[in-house]
Amino acid sequence: MFKRTHFSFLLVLGVFLALTAVAKRHKSPGSTNTPAGQFDYYVLSLSWGPNYCAGHPSDHSKECQAGGHVGFVLHGLWPQTSAGRPPLSCTDVSPVSAETTRRMLEYFPDRGMVQHEWSTHGSCSGLSADEYFSKMEQAYKAIKVPDQFRSLNNSSTLPVKQIEKSFADANGAPANAFRLSCHAGELVNLEACLSKDLQYQACTQSLHDCSSQQLLMRAVK
Repeated sequence: MFKRTHFSFLLVLGVFLALTAVAKRHKSPGSTNTPAGQFDYYVLSLSWGPNYCAGHPSDHSKECQAGGHVGFVLHGLWPQTSAGRPPLSCTDVSPVSAETTRRMLEYFPDRGMVQHEWSTHGSCSGLSADEYFSKMEQAYKAIKVPDQFRSLNNSSTLPVKQIEKSFADANGAPANAFRLSCHAGELVNLEACLSKDLQYQACTQSLHDCSSQQLLMRAVK
């Protein structure tokens, strides 16, 4: 009797461990297990198109086509916390509707990118997909890009603080409302810190600044 009971316990334990392992394998990559809507502010991220395209020569999306005259392009609107890791992949989501996807293809290169932004970041906003992308579109259309970056005809190496200040001045924002991310001395993203109602606010230390003092911005072509 004891042996049968012991065997049954081991069998149940084995099944439990196997199911746990399966669950871990199917957990969303990068998930932080944060409840949707539990964050402090948004980060609007804009990529510098010429640098991205130079580093991805096999990318034939419209932003990388010759004569595209693309500068800053929309990367995403990301929930951010004042301290610690930002929330990611907070809950399972349904596919973005065809209508919303079509609208966002004006900004994103393909449907996969639209769904990725919704699954990874939008799932943490506490909004519906349509509300989330409408807020993203609103934030992107409101930001003012300084004239010097609208037609950068020559590649330039500029101080990080100068770029950040130019955006703050152009948008009437606090001096520390913008951060830059970089790689190998080149600008990757410009990131604007926005309240939940899309007002500029100071970025917190949880949003890392570029460690370089100056960054290369390739010319717009």
